[in-house]
Amino acid sequence: MRIIGGRWRGRSLAEVGAGDPASHLRPTSDRVREAIFNLLINGGYGDPVTGARVLDLFAGTGALGLEALSRGAAQAVLVDDGAVARGLIAKNIALCRTEGAVHLKTDATRLPPNKAAPFNLIFLDPPYGRALGEAALAAALAGGWLASEALVVWEEGSALAPPPGFAQLDQRRYGDTFVTILRAS
Repeated sequence: MRIIGGRWRGRSLAEVGAGDPASHLRPTSDRVREAIFNLLINGGYGDPVTGARVLDLFAGTGALGLEALSRGAAQAVLVDDGAVARGLIAKNIALCRTEGAVHLKTDATRLPPNKAAPFNLIFLDPPYGRALGEAALAAALAGGWLASEALVVWEEGSALAPPPGFAQLDQRRYGDTFVTILRAS
């Protein structure tokens, strides 16, 4: 794994190794990550990355949030409480030598109330097929984590309909991954 674009382009990230099958650690491939950022930047959404406050739910390795920082995001909060994810996120933040990323070691479906400014770009990559994305979005909304009209990039193993309070802007399939872009309404 590596950073695809921006100031850290080409920087290698920590090896995932065997990952963590018990927690369904499944990092976003470089190809899908590149497609996501191309879609965000060229998809008619303005520039949702530069200066963004990024919330990366089910962060795993932290690659999506770190990629956003590399491309000009202001801050990234990487949320994951998995044992393997904790180590990978710490290593990847160190490899990128950034103070713009913070690891929040909590369950993405049980977010505490947000005490900072809300986030306008959200990455959501839950274990596929377990309805955890819906639960995490509900927790983020209830806790004040999402800015009005926040953009949500949701990776899932099948096509999905937008949950209440969100409008679907786009949906693409990349192999066995469906990427859906939503806007909070």
